[in-house]
Amino acid sequence: MSLFLQIPGSAHKTKKLPCFHKINPIVSQDGDLVIGIFLSLFSVEVNSFMGAKLFESLPNKACKPYQWLHKNYQQALAAMFAIQEINKNPNLLPNISLGFHLYNTYHSDERTLESSLQWLSGQGQFLPNYSYMEKEKSMAVIGGTTSALSVQMGTLLDLYKFPQISFGPFDSILNDKIQFPFLYQMAPKDSSLQQGVVRLMVYFKWNWVGLVASDDMRGEEFIWEIRRQMAKNDVCVSFTEKIPVSERRYMESHETFMPRIITSSAKVIVIHGDTDSLMILRYSQVPLLPTEKVWIATSHWDITMRPLYSEGNSFHGALIFSYLTSEIPGFKTFLKVVTPSKYPDDILLRGFWLSAFRCPDSPENAEQEICSPNASLDILPLCSFDMAMSGLSYTIYNTIYAVAWALHEMLMRKSEKKSMADEDNLVLHSWQLHSFLKNTQFNNSAGDLVFVDEKRNSEAHYAIMNYVFFPNETDALVKVGQFVSNDPLGQDFTICEDAIVWGWWDTMVPRGVCSDSCDPGFRKIPLEGQPVCCFDCSPCPEGEISSLMDAEHCMKCPEDKYPNKQRDCCIPKAVTFLSVKEHLGMTLTCMAISFSLLTALVLSVFVKFQNTPIVKANNRTLSYTLLISLIFCFLCSLLFIGHPSIVTCLLQQTVFAVVFTVAVSSILAKTIIVVLAFRGIRPGSKIRMFMHPRVSIYVVLICSGIQVIFCGIWLGTYPPFPEADTHSEYGHIIIRCNEGSTFAFYCILGYMGFLALATFIVAFLARDLPDTFNEAKFITFSMLVFCSVWATFLPTYQSSKGKAMVTVEIFSILASSAGLLGCIFIPKCYVILLKPNRNTQEQIKNKRDSRGKFFSGEDP
Repeated sequence: MSLFLQIPGSAHKTKKLPCFHKINPIVSQDGDLVIGIFLSLFSVEVNSFMGAKLFESLPNKACKPYQWLHKNYQQALAAMFAIQEINKNPNLLPNISLGFHLYNTYHSDERTLESSLQWLSGQGQFLPNYSYMEKEKSMAVIGGTTSALSVQMGTLLDLYKFPQISFGPFDSILNDKIQFPFLYQMAPKDSSLQQGVVRLMVYFKWNWVGLVASDDMRGEEFIWEIRRQMAKNDVCVSFTEKIPVSERRYMESHETFMPRIITSSAKVIVIHGDTDSLMILRYSQVPLLPTEKVWIATSHWDITMRPLYSEGNSFHGALIFSYLTSEIPGFKTFLKVVTPSKYPDDILLRGFWLSAFRCPDSPENAEQEICSPNASLDILPLCSFDMAMSGLSYTIYNTIYAVAWALHEMLMRKSEKKSMADEDNLVLHSWQLHSFLKNTQFNNSAGDLVFVDEKRNSEAHYAIMNYVFFPNETDALVKVGQFVSNDPLGQDFTICEDAIVWGWWDTMVPRGVCSDSCDPGFRKIPLEGQPVCCFDCSPCPEGEISSLMDAEHCMKCPEDKYPNKQRDCCIPKAVTFLSVKEHLGMTLTCMAISFSLLTALVLSVFVKFQNTPIVKANNRTLSYTLLISLIFCFLCSLLFIGHPSIVTCLLQQTVFAVVFTVAVSSILAKTIIVVLAFRGIRPGSKIRMFMHPRVSIYVVLICSGIQVIFCGIWLGTYPPFPEADTHSEYGHIIIRCNEGSTFAFYCILGYMGFLALATFIVAFLARDLPDTFNEAKFITFSMLVFCSVWATFLPTYQSSKGKAMVTVEIFSILASSAGLLGCIFIPKCYVILLKPNRNTQEQIKNKRDSRGKFFSGEDP
């Protein structure tokens, strides 16, 4: 490789390093055909008066401070490696040598225009519109690390129809052939980059993310697209910062830019831009202590590039989407043997070497062993040099081969048309290259298919790298995953979470959220004026659950289930009913059976002493009817205990209504007979015609018959039926009988109440009638108890639910029945069993009222 540096001869003889920012081209290699290569190898601070002296050469002015961009030097070596391979390849450009001129580019319109003019003029001292080259050797320009540089260079190169091949990030704006007819892009398309970054956010459940992008069209396009992808996946933007792409604005904002990002509430920050446009992040004032931030860098920013060795800890644990490229055979071997001693005429290599190894430009260097020309690039730290080919270097390698193949095709076409009479046919012009360049396609040495046509450019594949900064101030990039958008869904994104090293603060996955997740059993409550990712958590309302994290709504359980205490799942409700096996059911059953047995015992007493005056005096038939009906009243309560069925539901209320009506109507008949007995003894009274013994039977049959008719209508229209009550008792399904028609139920109760009230009124009026065995007082008291029980029943029954309703009705049946039994028959049994002397005819005669003979209602 024959390299020479365009510097004054005295400088070359003394081996003094020149002012690189004043020399263009920096390095050149002569050849039959020459390519211009524009790379960003170092940056220089731009003074405010720089534009006024654009075309003024200042050879004697002292060098300005400049900063080496060490990592970018690999791009220059990749270009040299490609040209070496091409010149050694007998099948590509045979008998033609390919040379190059290497220029440095700056983030400055003036300096970029200056470099482009120098390339066109062919000299370090240039005049516009004039070329010093003896032949048309300059064929194409390779440059444009950024879209801004491509546009700046293209403004001038398009005037001469000069082919410009950009190796920087693909930009759809540069794809406009009307505006940029002679510009080609070699980088793969990044249209799936935003999708891959958002997939990473979703995987780690990050929903509060800050966005940092360069302040240009590519940055705007990236922010717009990633916002759209984030919105589709419920990820919110915490803030958006735009990085200035002007060196002047770097100096204005670098002191405030980084603190704004560091103090933001977002723990996850996505950075998009190329290495040069993100220069502010390298030179901003970084915090002394590591920050709890997760940085996600896109493919075009080399996060390892920094001005000082010790300033890498701020980005420790960052995740980087870098191009997933194939390895070029022989490139690493080439890098290992590149030394200043092998290329002594390459002053640029010597300057890089001294800067990268941190050596003074002096033979008496104390670090002579490290700074020896025989050292190797592979011992340099990652922040200075990377032995693995970068994405930009890979694109530069393919770009140089693309130009070479286009030139080869153009020469082959011209050779076919060669004639002895036309020697000018072999003269190559740069503008002729376009028709061949746009159709060029080839397989590179790694086996990848390369296109120059932007429409056929492949979609970029990404390796997800983890940046690790070690305590000894060394660093490394570790592959932890990849994103290949062309692969089937589920296989396109892979990540090895265990291999990721996070920041210094924790080994767990950082929580990049605005609000902590709501646990199951809670729901999200949006905060007014805040993004959807910011919310409060509120417990689910009574009867509702949420089984998922970050539930937006709680849902009700099915009818047969109820929420647990945590309200995160539904538990099947226990099916229950008033069972004889539980204490309450057993107690009520025992009470009903006991009272029915007691009533049967009273009936047997009355039957045994049926011929005694006290039994005969109060109508034996009605007494027997009343006692038998009371037995059934007690027993009908058993229909309410146990698992309800269709039969029991039909019998519960109807049997209860009929037997109670028989009991109340029997008491009513008794009361009427007592009144008639005393009112009908007057001579000539018309009431005597109603004193027939069968009148009492008619009263019972008529009153009971009316109730039977009511029950029949009820059963024929809206009969009772079993139902599962899922709401009355929490956590339980109560199996009970539904009345079917509430109106019909209260009708039968009202009818019984009417009979009881009538009986009470009649008995109350007859309470003072004289007779030893006059039971009007007892009936009055019994009806008072009966009405009190059922008057209390109504509101209690209405306010009860579930088994309590059944219990209230059973208790009312037993209490009212017991009241009738106790008030009417217990005093008589007391006389019959304990005071037999009062149960005689003589006692009756002694107590007979002067108003006349006592009428028993029966034959004596």
